[in-house]
Amino acid sequence: MTARRSHPPIVSRHYRDFPLRDLVAAKGDELVSVCIPARDEAETIGDVVTKVRRFLGGRPCLVDEVLVVDDHSRDETGKAAAHAGARVVDAAEVLADVARGPGKGEALWRSLYASIGDIVIWCDADITDFGTRFVSGLLGPLITDPDVAFVKGYYERPRSGSLGGGRTTELTARPALATLFPQLSTIVQPLSGEFGGRRGLLERLPFVRGYGVDIGLLIDVARAVGTEAIVQVDLGTRRHRHHDLDQLGPQALSVLQTVLDRAGVPAANPATLVRPGLPPLVRTFGELPPIATLRGRGRPPSPKSPRR
Repeated sequence: MTARRSHPPIVSRHYRDFPLRDLVAAKGDELVSVCIPARDEAETIGDVVTKVRRFLGGRPCLVDEVLVVDDHSRDETGKAAAHAGARVVDAAEVLADVARGPGKGEALWRSLYASIGDIVIWCDADITDFGTRFVSGLLGPLITDPDVAFVKGYYERPRSGSLGGGRTTELTARPALATLFPQLSTIVQPLSGEFGGRRGLLERLPFVRGYGVDIGLLIDVARAVGTEAIVQVDLGTRRHRHHDLDQLGPQALSVLQTVLDRAGVPAANPATLVRPGLPPLVRTFGELPPIATLRGRGRPPSPKSPRR
């Protein structure tokens, strides 16, 4: 009888465990990119970029690049991000022959391709109470422990008054993980948009298109390096725009499609979501290839050649 592989529990830390001065001292010559996928977030993106640059850039610096991927915005997202000092990339101009159109997974994948950091972390663009803890907390385990390959953030959501996730997390993501990937069931917020890891790992993984990307990466990372290389960090509180149920249904469908795919469970693809009073929505599960397979296609300069 084959012995089951053990899965060490996922370690939890707090952003206060990583004072900024300690991280700067420990950073060494590794470059850090903060990537922010944004679509129609002109109201909040400037504040997020400004705080990252003001408190984490400079000399000595903890962050070497703030990259915003403008994901087919219809407002002034790109201009607001550039005005605040970010390097802005138009999603439509990055690997357009491989991935067309908007999507969260597509934007994250493009930002990995376009960024320069040895360590890459992502933050959502719609945070209304953004603080530098979102960056320093995620970077803490990666900078101070070479055995950590991937970090996931979690936080209190004042609207719910708890450390639990949103409705898609509680009703879809968490039950699916508990059923099919119990080794990841202790992750507080598997759909958190604040996470990051080492480029060497991230470039080896496919990125699920759309809203399945977060949970897909979590499962793939655990398979690639084990739960012992994952840390989750309490980032305090987080306020952001909340979605209506008609927006959450398609998200939940994408999450479920991704978990079933990773578990090897046959499922309809595409799947049609039928909701009272709304037109049927067809969602096709798909992936983007690992960035490591796209080398030589006009990649940005080497991570050892920082840009400002």
